[in-house]
Amino acid sequence: MERSRSGWGEWRPTPEIKVLEALGCIADGRIKLTDEGAEVISSDGTRKYKVVFDGESIGSTDNGTKLRGYMGYPIIAFLMLRGMLPYHEGMARALKGFPWRKLNERYKKYWIVERIAFKRLREAGIEEGEAKAFIRQVLE
Repeated sequence: MERSRSGWGEWRPTPEIKVLEALGCIADGRIKLTDEGAEVISSDGTRKYKVVFDGESIGSTDNGTKLRGYMGYPIIAFLMLRGMLPYHEGMARALKGFPWRKLNERYKKYWIVERIAFKRLREAGIEEGEAKAFIRQVLE
């Protein structure tokens, strides 16, 4: 594990979209808890990430955590499943099957993919304001 952090204040700011990705990951059943932390499969099934948690420090092999220094979606999903971060069942259900990696690679800009995700949430009856409030709650 190249990057492991203890304490919440040491991370670079996490892009808001990573909270939505974490919800989709949980809804898809792509995260499995392990004795060390968790194993996470990417949305297209081509990559596997490992989350390691020792009770104080946490790290992950995803690029956001490893290369950019922010808390990537595998860590957020792990903390949601452990009850350490809020979870929103309705938003997760709405994001089930969302093609995160495909869209991120196609558009290369998180804000575009985020707009598509918010559209899907609206179609499921979840307004953008509600979704943004939940995202802020998680990131705080």
